[in-house]
Amino acid sequence: MDRPIEKKKGIALIFSSKALPYWFGGLMAVFILWLIFRDNSSTLRVNGDTLTVSEVTDGEFNDYIRISGQVQPMTTVQLSPRESGIVEEILIEEGSHVNAGDVIVRLGNDDLDLEILSSEANLAEKENALRNTMIQMEQEKMQLSLNILELETDVKRKGRALDSQKRLFDDGLIGKEEYLRSEEDYTLFCKKLEVTIARAKQDSLYRNVQIRQMQESLKNMKINMQRIRKRKENLAVKAPIDGELGLLETVLGEAVGSGKKIGQINAMNNYKIEALIDEHYIDRISSGLRATFERQNETYDAVIRKVYPEVRNGKFQADFKFSGEQPHNIRTGQTYYLNLQLGQPEKALLIPRGTFYQKTGGKWIYVVVPEGGKAVRREIRIGRQNPQFYEVLEGLACGEKVITSGYDHFGDNEVLIF
Repeated sequence: MDRPIEKKKGIALIFSSKALPYWFGGLMAVFILWLIFRDNSSTLRVNGDTLTVSEVTDGEFNDYIRISGQVQPMTTVQLSPRESGIVEEILIEEGSHVNAGDVIVRLGNDDLDLEILSSEANLAEKENALRNTMIQMEQEKMQLSLNILELETDVKRKGRALDSQKRLFDDGLIGKEEYLRSEEDYTLFCKKLEVTIARAKQDSLYRNVQIRQMQESLKNMKINMQRIRKRKENLAVKAPIDGELGLLETVLGEAVGSGKKIGQINAMNNYKIEALIDEHYIDRISSGLRATFERQNETYDAVIRKVYPEVRNGKFQADFKFSGEQPHNIRTGQTYYLNLQLGQPEKALLIPRGTFYQKTGGKWIYVVVPEGGKAVRREIRIGRQNPQFYEVLEGLACGEKVITSGYDHFGDNEVLIF
């Protein structure tokens, strides 16, 4: 006989075989909801003691950059010999003070000595030639004067003879032929006298021109001789100005060519600062911008006097001049660290500078949650920067805390658990 089956009620019904599909459906719904609403952010556990946490503040952003520059003299004169030669003596060492005209290096040049001897010999020969020529011309002049005197005497005698022959011819005492010969002799000597006088005039003009030319030539030779001797003086390399011998690149026995740079003289009355600036700022740098620096617990002012347009190795050069007093004991080559002001201070949201910027480029940062214990990655936008702060344009609020130390070991994780 069959026994009737009783229906399960209460808790027994929940765990019955008929309830299994409902259990399975409920578990699937919970699993789907967990998949939808779970936190998919990748996380990384880090040691919080090794992190630098900074607070976002609202303050005054001072728009300046910090650069380094070297002190250089405002005026530098190159030291170069005017004559080539062998370095025989170095009289003044680098770093010494020199006055204009002080001999720094003395050179020797045997070829120049031979050239001077040859020029002196040529000059003496030229002087002797001029002297002999002038003596010869004077003798010729005296001979012509004697010839003129003799011809003048002959003309007078021939004139008197002609007068006598004319009277005798008129009285019929001599023949016509004899009279004509006397007349022809007189005429001949008159013409000889005229020709000799004309020759004397021409010779005088020629002698004057020749003597003037020879004197001019002799004068030029003397000038040339003086210049050659001056070249001998140029073998002593002298300081062109008062200052400091900042560089001397030569040694004893070295052959130095004319015009070669062997050193420089630095004028000590005024200095400038040469600085290399990152090309990122080239559009913001111009003449007249002011800078300050500290030296021996005192603050000094400088101003840009010149900006060079060339960019080399990602940097361009700017020269600063001192505005006001210069530091005491200033020396060529000293390094000064300048704060170059690019604009006026403005109110801004600030975070301290940190090495995180090398990883993120200022596009995102880890923000510590208010309750602490972890930090979450957040997109931000950074504007200007100075040696102390970054200017925050978007993504952060005053009072929030951010991690400003390096992110090299964090990978791409979005959450850091301390």
